[in-house]
Amino acid sequence: MERSAAALQPVPEPPIWRAILSGACASLIGIGLARFAYTPLLPAVVSAGWFGAEAAAYLAAANLGGYLVGVLLAEPLAARGSARTALRIMMAASTLSLFACALPASFLWFFGWRLVSGVGGGVIMILAAPTILAHLPAGRRGLASGFIFMGIGLGIAASGTLVPLLLREGLTQAWIGLGVASALLTAVAWSGWPTPRPSPIAPPQTRARDPHPARSSGALWVLYGQYALNAVGLVPHMVFLVVFVAHGLGQGVDAGAFYWVAFGLGAVLGPLLSGHLADRAGYRAALRLVLLLEALAAFTPAITSNPGALLISSLIMGAATPGIVPLVLGRVHELAGPRINAQKVAWRLATTAFAAAQALAAYLMAYLLAASGDDYARLFEAAAAALLLALLIDLVSGLATRSQRTSGHRQTRL
Repeated sequence: MERSAAALQPVPEPPIWRAILSGACASLIGIGLARFAYTPLLPAVVSAGWFGAEAAAYLAAANLGGYLVGVLLAEPLAARGSARTALRIMMAASTLSLFACALPASFLWFFGWRLVSGVGGGVIMILAAPTILAHLPAGRRGLASGFIFMGIGLGIAASGTLVPLLLREGLTQAWIGLGVASALLTAVAWSGWPTPRPSPIAPPQTRARDPHPARSSGALWVLYGQYALNAVGLVPHMVFLVVFVAHGLGQGVDAGAFYWVAFGLGAVLGPLLSGHLADRAGYRAALRLVLLLEALAAFTPAITSNPGALLISSLIMGAATPGIVPLVLGRVHELAGPRINAQKVAWRLATTAFAAAQALAAYLMAYLLAASGDDYARLFEAAAAALLLALLIDLVSGLATRSQRTSGHRQTRL
């Protein structure tokens, strides 16, 4: 009887710091290692004769395609079981994909596992942070989400430091080393996930207080467009930074690796800084500031090859790559209202817009680079234009909202 009674007792929730650690481990595995570690591995894959340069590029795109699939599958997977179960499965699948890539059996084998790693990253991006942030008050979510998405930055930093060290032992050993690291992180995160909370149904009086539901919906679609444009703006630094410095500027691979490490260091700090800024100044103001800084940093390589300027540009864009995520997530929560299901749907749409724009921009910029005779300045100019457009859209949207509110107040007085 005592054993039966004990079995019926609910499992205690892990402390919130433990849940945040699990979220950071998940983003480190699904995005940091599974995606960004492939960037420094790509030259080694070609040099070892595993695949040709064109085939290796398609393998890189497989992860982005899988990411989009994962974004679309995340909610159905969680609905079949739970977000916690889906997250555990995807962390394990991403880990298995790293071990599988140590065996270059065929192109289809490698492509399939790179696709799996992308699916894992997409599911983790959709489910991890909302599952954890639902257990936190609004005033603490900015910094907490910063810690969660810091895992992406740690993965980028590891790709510039850990991967070269692993490659000294061989390409197969490098993939195995990444798999071991991912397995350890999966073990750390396994029991730290909180129980997902069901979406509360707002009482009638709460629903009646929102006089502008259409306006909130319109603001969300504006945010989706901004996030998609931000994805376009990130592509030149994320994909072409190392080759731009190494070949476009003729400074060599070591110089390119130096700026990639700077990009990674920025990525480690970016989510924490943006999350803290959001808690202090608000998500919208923080998002505007980051978009402005991104536009300036993206345009810098188009007009100068000064080492100091390129270093600052790399740091800022590295910080913005994961740093923009907690800002958009927080803004989604503000605009979608208190219903958790509505927040999840809005976050899925935002991430889908980002993933689709990122994949499309990567292919279009590769085409633009070839068509322009390797004129990298065109890529950075296009990125800066996309980011300035995102900022302009937000400013115009804000002015329109203010104008509507002013007109509403005047009509009410009359």
